[in-house]
Amino acid sequence: MQMLLSAGFILLVVLWGILAPRNMAAVFDELLSALTRNFGWLYLWVVLGLVVFAAFVAFSRYGNMKLGGEDDEPEFGVGSWFAMLFAASMGIGLVFWGVAEPVSHYGTAPPGIAPHTPEAANAAMRYVFFHWGVHPWAVYSVVALAIAFFQYRRAGTPLISTVTSALPWRPVRSMAGLFNGLAVVATAFGVAASLGVGALQINSGLHAVFGVDVNTTTQVTIIIVTALVFITSAVTGVEKGIKYLSNFNMAVAALLALAVFLLGPTVAIIDTFTNTLGSYLSEIVRMSLRATPFRESTWVGNWTIFYWAWWISWSPFVGLFIARVSRGRTIREFILGTVLAPSLAAFLWFSVFGGGALYMQIWQHVPLAEAAKADVATALFTMFDAMPFGYVMSVAATLLVLVFFVTSGDSAVLVLGMMSTGGNPHPPNRVKIVWGSLVAGIAVSLLLAGGLKGVQTATILFALPFALVIVLMVISLWRAMREDWIEEVRREREMRRRLREMVTK
Repeated sequence: MQMLLSAGFILLVVLWGILAPRNMAAVFDELLSALTRNFGWLYLWVVLGLVVFAAFVAFSRYGNMKLGGEDDEPEFGVGSWFAMLFAASMGIGLVFWGVAEPVSHYGTAPPGIAPHTPEAANAAMRYVFFHWGVHPWAVYSVVALAIAFFQYRRAGTPLISTVTSALPWRPVRSMAGLFNGLAVVATAFGVAASLGVGALQINSGLHAVFGVDVNTTTQVTIIIVTALVFITSAVTGVEKGIKYLSNFNMAVAALLALAVFLLGPTVAIIDTFTNTLGSYLSEIVRMSLRATPFRESTWVGNWTIFYWAWWISWSPFVGLFIARVSRGRTIREFILGTVLAPSLAAFLWFSVFGGGALYMQIWQHVPLAEAAKADVATALFTMFDAMPFGYVMSVAATLLVLVFFVTSGDSAVLVLGMMSTGGNPHPPNRVKIVWGSLVAGIAVSLLLAGGLKGVQTATILFALPFALVIVLMVISLWRAMREDWIEEVRREREMRRRLREMVTK
């Protein structure tokens, strides 16, 4: 029933976007304007609250508690665990926005900063660190921690409802199915947003490499073809193939970043990383709560609110993955590993691509900001055109996004199938086919209804209800940790008492 309701709602949105894209775009624009005006503050406070909560728990008395039994050991070594976390943090978004976001901020600076100035360049890098660093990974970490805690310490199923059902309030427990449905809808639209962005990037890559036209028809064709690939992969269960593709993609990403680092302005990239890390740490609180009540500006809504909604919508998907590979870790190790390591990877990525792009824009007069303003998907390839071996790097980047597209879609189909079948780790193939088709349909309908803007709008709209669910998950997790800690203290005291009695006898 839950699957039918969620799938039925998503199907209606897909049909709406395909049959009446202009009407859907107009309605979504109105809703987006109202939401960012009236509820933008909620996204800011919720995400900042998750950052504070994660930091507090990591260094609190609960940090030594283990995700599992006392004798459980981590399934993966530290190196493999970090590699998988890095793989989860590397995706279509980083490739798409690695150059596009910094140069976009440089050309259209945050409120109060003049564009095309050194201050705009510094702010651009500071905000990409902010948008891709500790805050998104705190969202993922807390959701994953809640799922892992109840799965490994309470023997629950890996579902959102397992966490919220532990709350003592009957109205909340009665809405368990609704919360799972919201998680499914948020995940479906979050994944579709990434696939839509990926289609734009692949189209631009094919144009740079083979001269393929950049238009909606090409982008829809890319989505359909790649969807057939990842649905086939999910149905046939070619796990080893996906594993090899993921490892291959990580190697290509590392080599691409190394090539830009060595062939680009190496010293400037290192200086960018150093300077931006310092300004990011000094400005993190102000950026976290930045709103513009006395200024007519959509900048915060277009960037920060969109990203916070994107991370929230992805959190059930990424949370399930992180929980799956983290049994046996202590809570402190879990939080530090899932927040700091991927954040550092993102900082390095943006320093290489964003720092290199800004240097080329300012000192070599490569028109990257203009390219991003015309079409953000072309910024990366405009940068490669101005570098040695640019054609080779364009081919590598296009291949990188293509494989990310397939592996992300394959994983999303499995996770959506699990969430819509009561946590079944092996959902039926028909369920996988339905979700693969719906996710691809969402991506197509959003592109038809407004391209990148349509993708952003839908993400913000459908993530809002799940932000409130995450708040309930945090409360439930806090209560559960406190209960288990009290029980552990009681057992320790009982053990000491027995030991004293044995000694006295």
